[in-house]
Amino acid sequence: MPLHPQAEAYVKLFPTDLDTPVSLLTPELIARMRTMDGFAEQRGPAVPLPSVRDEVVRGVPVRIYRPEEGEHPLPAIVYFHGGGWVFGSVARNDALGRDLAARTGAVVVSVDYRLAPDHPFPAAADDAWTVVEDVFARPEAYLADPERIAVCGDSAGGNVAAVAAWRARDAGLRLAHQVLVYPVTDVAMDTPSYRDYATGFGLAAHEMAWFVEQYGGDPADPALAPVRLADKAGLAPATVITAEFDPLRDEGETYAAQLAAAGVPVEVRRYEGAIHGFFGLPGFFDQAAEARDYVAARLGEAFG
Repeated sequence: MPLHPQAEAYVKLFPTDLDTPVSLLTPELIARMRTMDGFAEQRGPAVPLPSVRDEVVRGVPVRIYRPEEGEHPLPAIVYFHGGGWVFGSVARNDALGRDLAARTGAVVVSVDYRLAPDHPFPAAADDAWTVVEDVFARPEAYLADPERIAVCGDSAGGNVAAVAAWRARDAGLRLAHQVLVYPVTDVAMDTPSYRDYATGFGLAAHEMAWFVEQYGGDPADPALAPVRLADKAGLAPATVITAEFDPLRDEGETYAAQLAAAGVPVEVRRYEGAIHGFFGLPGFFDQAAEARDYVAARLGEAFG
């Protein structure tokens, strides 16, 4: 497929993800960039919900979105934002958190995990697991149904969601589902999609290498590269979304294939003509709403 016209228009405006040479990204500039969001309007409207509250869970800040009045338990989605483990926040992804809650009818627990390079590997993965474990341990605090808990994340958030999913399995906690949106599942960066879409399609290969360098960790460690997990049997059923013109496409689809080979129910959907990041920007990409509807349908099936 050719590049989608909306994606083509986007990359003409923003040919690279960071829009700044990585050699210039000092700690001071990184901190300043975290406070700016040039895409606020394109992230979609802030859907009004009956309850949105901020809490701190065992040292990790979260924002909890509830789409219904009352105190009856609802399914729960623990959501992790993208941003290369360096950028992103609950506040920046507020519109997406609200939208997920509204579309799915589930409580959404959006996690403000610690960011690199201030907090390198495995800080993000550890914070993600802290919150998932707490939702299982104290579902009443979230007004959540402990039998219907899922994880969801995009890009680096998809990475920590995948890691949380295998930690849940190893801890004997049954996740209902895992949704991985163009996830980082490997850091070898040697796939055909990395070569074919290295530059000119938004997220550039050298930028991804910089993100990985900031986060750190051993490339063979499955807590950094879930494709390296030796045993994937018994992991939560999965939905994997990829974008055709994305350096991360192949590793996401490889991970889905590994899950299927291990007997894990998985469905993978590639969005043709799409680029990395489309899911979070409905103001730019019609495919964002399509993908969110698909995620909501998949989670609806998982929650029963």
